[in-house]
Amino acid sequence: MTDVSSLSHDELVALLDVLAETGETVAVAESLTGGLVCSTLITPPGASRVVVGGVVAYQTDVKASVLDVPDALLAERGAVDPDVALAMARNVRTQFGATIGIATTGVAGPDPQDGTAVGTVFVAIVGDRGELVQPFSFDGSRDDLRNHTVGASLRLLESFLRAE
Repeated sequence: MTDVSSLSHDELVALLDVLAETGETVAVAESLTGGLVCSTLITPPGASRVVVGGVVAYQTDVKASVLDVPDALLAERGAVDPDVALAMARNVRTQFGATIGIATTGVAGPDPQDGTAVGTVFVAIVGDRGELVQPFSFDGSRDDLRNHTVGASLRLLESFLRAE
């Protein structure tokens, strides 16, 4: 398992402060995390300065109908794919008018999905600084996989903001 820890409360507050100081705003598109990334981001008071909102697109057809992920891409590769994660992040960013879009897609189990193993996750971040998609492979229960993905998403956002 990849070791990805979630941010502490102080680290999360610092991340939100950096977003505010740089004039960035965030929108989140989530599949396997079911809203946990957005929920975590809005935990500290004042998060509304930077968190615009989020979409839980748990089923594949919602990714297409709400987030405008191309049907052909979903049919060819399935919902757990790096290009699907990028499309989700791009489109939630545009739809919410945020400067940064974050997306999670993966398989929390108990069974594989479309031939993709349980624990396979893709996190994408899209903004003016560029586009980033990161694959992860996690072990554990459904809750473990979802929590690891939240931690990975927030750490990836931190890295994205530090990149010049």
